[in-house]
Amino acid sequence: MIRRVFVLITLMCYIAIGYSQDKPNMIFFLADDQNIQDYGCYGNDKVKTPAVDRLAKEGMLFNNAFTAQAICAPSRSQLFTGDYPLKNGCFMNHTNTKPSIKSITARLGDLGYEVVLAGKSHVKPSSVYNWNKEWEPVELEGKPRAYIPLDSIEAYLKNTKKPFCMFIASKYPHAKYYDVPAASADDYAFFPYDENQKNNKDYLKRVAGYYRNILEDNIQLASVLDMVDKYLNDNTLFIYSADHGVNGKFTVYDRGLNVPFVARWPKVINAGTQSDALIHYTDVLPTFIEMAGGKVAKDIDGTSFLKILKGSEKEINKYVYGVRTSQNILAASVSPSRMIRSKKYKYIRNFNSVEVMEQNFGDNDTVNAFIKIGALKHKDLPFEELYDMKADPFEQNNLAKNSEYKKIKDKLVSDLFIWMKKQGDVLDDTPGNMPLIYPGKRFRLDQQNKYIHIPDSLVNTLKKEDYLILDYL
Repeated sequence: MIRRVFVLITLMCYIAIGYSQDKPNMIFFLADDQNIQDYGCYGNDKVKTPAVDRLAKEGMLFNNAFTAQAICAPSRSQLFTGDYPLKNGCFMNHTNTKPSIKSITARLGDLGYEVVLAGKSHVKPSSVYNWNKEWEPVELEGKPRAYIPLDSIEAYLKNTKKPFCMFIASKYPHAKYYDVPAASADDYAFFPYDENQKNNKDYLKRVAGYYRNILEDNIQLASVLDMVDKYLNDNTLFIYSADHGVNGKFTVYDRGLNVPFVARWPKVINAGTQSDALIHYTDVLPTFIEMAGGKVAKDIDGTSFLKILKGSEKEINKYVYGVRTSQNILAASVSPSRMIRSKKYKYIRNFNSVEVMEQNFGDNDTVNAFIKIGALKHKDLPFEELYDMKADPFEQNNLAKNSEYKKIKDKLVSDLFIWMKKQGDVLDDTPGNMPLIYPGKRFRLDQQNKYIHIPDSLVNTLKKEDYLILDYL
């Protein structure tokens, strides 16, 4: 009888304080601008990534993890909302998520978790991303980039009493890079997309600085792992990833969208394992919700991969999708793309390719001029691209016009447009629908800068009514 009373009192206490100490903690370490090919654990023996390699030995390495957009804010918005950029609203860099979106801060907060951001943010508004605690990056003398706030992270891990989810967002290895001398080309790894740069001295120096920044990021990661092992128990899921690849930035090629993804969870994840399952950044929030004991809302795009972490080989996604929006960046242009990818095939549509540019013209000659500039800026992009990702992982052989693949291509096109409609995409197949999206005061198409070169006659010619205006930006 006494034992039953004790159990009942304990249970009532847990209910009263709103959480159970048995709930797992989640830590997600996010690097910035690093190719999946540039890790020891992913096969590159030229680069030093000791901390990530350690995680891979202690946990599970994913080979087919993806973000939908190879650019900073849109990539991060997916992690924090479980929704693709088109749906959550942040499909252009430096822009807001829709205020109606419920992010991880609210969804895990409802389940008794503290949700913390340590380091780089790049997402807004604060009404959507209402962190329980947030610490800015820390400037350190002699470092090309600010550091993650290690002291704040350690104090939190040492003293926290509640279950928590912490995103540690590094500014490395993103440029500015260390100023270090270049070695010979033999000291770096090259791939089909940059093989022609081996004799480019400027490129080699850039790679030297990039590799050095990668090592600096691993130094930070190693410090965090030491803290986790010192202060937390085994019931902590630790995930490492990078927001997108630097060599595929602003594109929908795998070198931009296929991200490194390594997970460690002692006593749950078998050490030294790999998964070829197709997972996506939108799947992270549903996974965390399921881990926290919650029910994943039907309006979230992603799907939990918790069962994969526990050893299941069953796929959770038939496709992953990609978005390219070149407006609202420093080198802004009208050149949008969309992508659909299975484990074997990948289809890309470049909506303002030179091949179809004139079909995008409307009645406004000024708008048409900027549509033409966008198409010509990327004049080598075909309207359609189709790749066999098993046979051609670096997307060198475009099969879109090969009649043997017509049935496969048609199916992917159909499924892509179904997805785009569900996402509320601003693009469709309607002739003349090539919107110029209103950027506010920044990154205007009709302003000259060192990245945008337009005829003087087009400077300051766009009026507000020439744009598609998204009311939440």
